[in-house]
Amino acid sequence: MSLQPFISLYRYAVEPIPPFTRFGTKVCTLDLVAVFRLCIALRQMREKLHAKHCQRIVRENRLALAEERSFVRDTCALLTIVFGGEAIIGPLLGITPSFMFSGVSPGLYIAAQAIVEYIPVLPSMSLSTELPLSIVDGFTRAMLLCSLIPPPVITHTSPMIAFSPWALLLSSLVITNGGFFITNMFSFMEPTPLILTTPDELKPYGWTATDIWTAPLITGLYALLTHAQPFWAEFHGLISTALRGGKVSPMDPESARALCALILAVLFCTRTARNFGLIWKKGVTEKIKIQ
Repeated sequence: MSLQPFISLYRYAVEPIPPFTRFGTKVCTLDLVAVFRLCIALRQMREKLHAKHCQRIVRENRLALAEERSFVRDTCALLTIVFGGEAIIGPLLGITPSFMFSGVSPGLYIAAQAIVEYIPVLPSMSLSTELPLSIVDGFTRAMLLCSLIPPPVITHTSPMIAFSPWALLLSSLVITNGGFFITNMFSFMEPTPLILTTPDELKPYGWTATDIWTAPLITGLYALLTHAQPFWAEFHGLISTALRGGKVSPMDPESARALCALILAVLFCTRTARNFGLIWKKGVTEKIKIQ
C-alpha cells in the first residue's frame, strides 16, 4: 500500500492557516482539529461522569451533591492534560516547556474551551461518532509522537540525552500521559470537589490503557524506521540480519509518520470497538481497561 496519499494529507494539514499567519503564528488545520477534538471529548466525559454521579446518589439514597462547574477549573484541567507531561519532563531534560516562551498554544486551547462550553448540547459518545474520530485521533497523536516529541531529545546539547533511547521513550510516555495522570489523581474531571485519589493508570490493569503503551511503542517505531539515534540504526540492522535481509536504509520522516498514523488509527479503532462492546471480551480480557 502506498503511503503517498497520507503523506499528502499530512502536508496539507500542517500548512499554516492564513488568518493566524497574519499575526505571526503558525497554527495549522491539524492543530485546530486536535484542540477542538480534545475540548469536546473532555466536556462529554464530564457530562457522563456527572450523570453517573447523579445515578449513584439516587441508587444509594444519600446526599452528595455535585459541585457547580467552573470554567476556570475545567480550563485548568484542560491545560494540565495538554502541558502537564511537558512540565514534568522539561526540567529533567533541561528544556524550557513550550508554554513558557509562547502563549499561542495555551491561548488557542482556552479559546476553544470557551467556544465548546457555549455550545448548548453535545451528543453523547457513541460508536457511530467515536469510531471515525478514532482515525482522526490516530493522525493527531502520530503528529505528537513522531514530529513534536523526538526533535528536542535527539537534538539535545548533551550527547548522553541525545543518544539515549531510554530518554526518548520516557519522554514520549510522560509527555503523552503525564497530564492525564495529574488530572485523574486530583479528580479534576469528577463533578465533586477536588480530592486526592488513585489515578486510573495505577489501578489494576491500568497499564493496559491504549494511550499508555502506544506512546513509547510508536515513538520507538518511528525512531527505528528513521534511525533517529545510533541505537535504533544498529537495532534495525540486527533485525534485518536476523530476518536474513540486506542492508537497511532509514525511511524518510514523512513516510514513517504516515505509517505510524495508520497503526495508531487501527489501535484506536480497536479501543473504541472494545469500549462500546463491538468486540466480544471474555475472561481476563474483561479486566483489561482500554482508554
